[in-house]
Amino acid sequence: MITFDSSRPIDVVPVGRIAIDFNPVNFNEPFTACTTFNKYVGGSPANTAAGLSHLGIKTGFIGKVSNDSLGDYVVGYLEEQGVDTSHISRCKGDETLGLAFTETRADGSTNLMMYRSGPVADLQLSPDEIDEEYIKKAKCVVISGTALAASPSREAVFKVLELAAKNQCVTVFDIDYRPQTWKSDDEISIYYTLAAKYADIIMGSREEFDRMDSMVASSDSDDWQTASHWFKQRAKIVIIKHGKEGSRVYCSDNSAYQVKPFPVKALKATGGGDAYSSAFLAGLLKNFTIEQSLEMATASASMVIASPSCSSSMPDFKSLESFIRESREAYGEVISKIEKDK
Repeated sequence: MITFDSSRPIDVVPVGRIAIDFNPVNFNEPFTACTTFNKYVGGSPANTAAGLSHLGIKTGFIGKVSNDSLGDYVVGYLEEQGVDTSHISRCKGDETLGLAFTETRADGSTNLMMYRSGPVADLQLSPDEIDEEYIKKAKCVVISGTALAASPSREAVFKVLELAAKNQCVTVFDIDYRPQTWKSDDEISIYYTLAAKYADIIMGSREEFDRMDSMVASSDSDDWQTASHWFKQRAKIVIIKHGKEGSRVYCSDNSAYQVKPFPVKALKATGGGDAYSSAFLAGLLKNFTIEQSLEMATASASMVIASPSCSSSMPDFKSLESFIRESREAYGEVISKIEKDK
């Protein structure tokens, strides 16, 4: 279904946002009571890169960061995780990294406050900084929808997509909708739809698919209809997430799966999607079955939402296998096949 070119030296190259996350030391308190925060590397593509590298996947990155100590911090962190940072460029002006503060409430809900006003470093990535030779070395690229929000990053991403298609590189589109920076619903739908037409794998929440598909599908589309639409384009796998209910995964061979989360006591609601995508791709790259890859994905997501950070809490294979073994004994199987909705 998905075939990777085993001759290429880099497994996956995520493209897009690198940011800083500030998570409270004391969870489950209102933001007004929090006085101390831990600093972590954040941004969906950066989290995905860290997750892949922790699982032994050879990972690169294409992005742009601020020319200051925070830029030094995020690049240094990814290097420590084993990510190739040779194609992360630096801004030349006063552009800054995006910041995100997480509030975790006593009822378990999470409020994510993102600061991306002004010239944000990751959106300054330009087309002339995209190197075709680097794309040729990769088995797979992962595109984040946030990188489509503004120019010149938007054009840089489409250059990556064109070069990936030209060089038979598997393309993953993580919709990754964040309202900051976008100007209108039409703009969101137009650019998401254009990007998704290049993708072999598309993943996002039900709400993200509704936002993307608003110009090309009816308002009452169900998951099967959504997946079928994208199979008519290029997609081979469509992953639609439904929050605490888990996810539904549709394949172009008409197989489909319900994926339940492993029960955990969640500290936060962020980072789980990035852990899911990184573990799922790692499974596919290691020639696991789709069921095994999905079990890894949902386990990794559960582990990360139960931990205080995102990127630094991504599991390695040993801890992931141990978690799956223990959780399966306690809760049973979490992957089941589903029939087409009537």
